Amino acid sequence: MRNPTVATPQRRQRRSYEHLRSLIEERACLPAGHPRGPVIRRQLITGYLPVAQHIARRYAYRGENLEDLEQVAAVGLIHAVDRFELSRGVDFLSFAVPTITGEVQRHFRDRTRTIRLPRRLTELQREMYEAAERLGQQLGRAPRPTEIAARLNLPLSRVVDGLQVQNASRCASLDESFEDSSSEEYSRFDAHLGSLDPELDLMEYRETLGPLLRALPERKRTIVLLRFFGGLTQFEIGSRLGISQMHVSRLLSASLAELHGALTIEE
Repeated sequence: MRNPTVATPQRRQRRSYEHLRSLIEERACLPAGHPRGPVIRRQLITGYLPVAQHIARRYAYRGENLEDLEQVAAVGLIHAVDRFELSRGVDFLSFAVPTITGEVQRHFRDRTRTIRLPRRLTELQREMYEAAERLGQQLGRAPRPTEIAARLNLPLSRVVDGLQVQNASRCASLDESFEDSSSEEYSRFDAHLGSLDPELDLMEYRETLGPLLRALPERKRTIVLLRFFGGLTQFEIGSRLGISQMHVSRLLSASLAELHGALTIEE
């Protein structure tokens, strides 16, 4: 059992922003157009800015400039402050963190992706993100695809398509490694690509040589087969056929000349 007296990092973070809750409650009670409203809004944005900066740093490994990411995260924080409704009974950080994270993810999706999606899918994703943010505030958890579809009055299949294309934001390098690969030899994408079989280049020659070899006299054909397919030396061939090595050499040269001539005619 966890010791209730020990503060977890999440608890410490929430305590560090507890002084801002009174500003949120005060702002919720103000009538529209009250001059105090913009002042509290600025104080909330400034007070929660470290949260946005922390989220931006989590995405800095993707190669984007950290200052740009912090600006994008700050925009997400502004959206969170403007859209938050205290009457929903949800803690502000529980609403702000996914809102800021979504803004940063949209930045990578729309500005840095190498694969450009059709406009209809881009607009669908934007609508889905906005619906998910509002549903998340109402439900206090991440909404299901069926709930997003009902909120947008769309078929579930369209929402599923919008979720699937989130993985099409970038091209994977052939040098990129698999995180879960158990073998160093097959840990990269290029290790799974097919390669040109060098035997394919020889297939045409083999099909052409087959009839030409069969057309040779039996002794010449035997010498060629033993030399190039059996791996025997001229001396070994002569011993097997009962002829001299010099005779084997002359027959072999004559056979190769005939084959070469026939191949040249074929070409």
